[in-house]
Amino acid sequence: MHIVAVAVVAIFLPLVMFWLLNSEVDQLHREAMRAQAEVLGERIVAQPDGLLTFSLPDSLRGLYSEAYGRYLYDIRDADGRLLFSSRRKTGAAAQAPPLSETISGAGVTRIIDGKIVRIRVAEDLAHRDVIIDDIISNFFRRVGWITIPILLILLAADIIIFRRAIAPLWKASEEASNIGPARTDIRLPTEQIPREIIPLVTAVNQALDRLEDGFRVQRQFTADAAHQLRTPLAILRTRIETLGDGAARQALHADIGAMSRIVAQLLEIAELDTLVLDPGETADLRAVCAEVVGAIAPFALAQHKDIALKGAEAPVLVHGNSEMLQRAIVNLAENAIKFTAKDTSVDVEVSEDGAVRVRDCGPGIADAERELIFQRFWRADRQRSDGAGLGLSIVRAVADDHAATVAVENLPGGGAEFTLRFRLAEGMQAAGPAAG
Repeated sequence: MHIVAVAVVAIFLPLVMFWLLNSEVDQLHREAMRAQAEVLGERIVAQPDGLLTFSLPDSLRGLYSEAYGRYLYDIRDADGRLLFSSRRKTGAAAQAPPLSETISGAGVTRIIDGKIVRIRVAEDLAHRDVIIDDIISNFFRRVGWITIPILLILLAADIIIFRRAIAPLWKASEEASNIGPARTDIRLPTEQIPREIIPLVTAVNQALDRLEDGFRVQRQFTADAAHQLRTPLAILRTRIETLGDGAARQALHADIGAMSRIVAQLLEIAELDTLVLDPGETADLRAVCAEVVGAIAPFALAQHKDIALKGAEAPVLVHGNSEMLQRAIVNLAENAIKFTAKDTSVDVEVSEDGAVRVRDCGPGIADAERELIFQRFWRADRQRSDGAGLGLSIVRAVADDHAATVAVENLPGGGAEFTLRFRLAEGMQAAGPAAG
């Protein structure tokens, strides 16, 4: 809209200048005609017998000649009778036609020997001064084109000014793009922000303060609830040991184990919500996966299933916190063991590009459920009591905190493959192409 306004002004300005030029030419013309009328008035002389005589100066004789036909004059008395004229001889002056519509000029009134005399001097507009006509007719061709470079200069200046004015807003928008559940401490900068925008930025920052307070209360509640549940669960586990019925005791132990698992996952979620990663922190993805496979192998064997570590033999350094990576991979492995068939194996494969793939031999994931499985407390089978639907949500949270990606796809031979892809550390990125 501003560019359109500048363009309109650039077009309108020459039109105004053209109008002013015409007005100035008309004003100069009227003043020149009035000056000529004054000169003619000085040439009117009263004779002793009372008659008025008029003699045209030699300097103006050619100018008012009928051959030239450009300038005209009329000299009339108070009653409008024509006394002298450049268009008729004096004797026939009374029949002189009036000045036509193409005539423009000026007039003066003088009193000579007690008689009122009106002198009119005019110019035939059909024969205006050639120089003046050329100036007016060539105005746009000679002057109007100046508006084009002026317009371009104004547009370039506008672009520079707008870019400088908007630069702080771009910076604020980049800061805003980093705000998320894991980074609620970020606030929009107010330095160099246009003062018209500062109230909006301030209101947004105040809204972020309120949101951060709400997140803090929610996280604290989750952590406190999980901690408070641990103690009664421990007491309940101790009292179950005193029961005599072995089958009942075993079933209650299974229930207590499931509840303890949910409490532990709630604590993990609370910790992830408050986690702030060090940008320079790195972890050995191969070592983390090896530790996970070693720790979870007894759990797999107890269910007549196997788990194997495959892929890279050398360390794979990625950006991230090793403890958080371990929790994500543990949840992926446990989820795979839960759904894989008996007497089959779960494979944990580490790639040199910073990816971890966990493959199982289970039923796979329906296309409609590939995003739902990462939501908290979502379960495909609500009748099952061996989980609360928190494991994969923890995996997604760890991936988000590490700027990583998590994806799932079904294998051609059956089963599902979950892929976690992390950013390689700088040293690994430099060594990758050389090794290839």
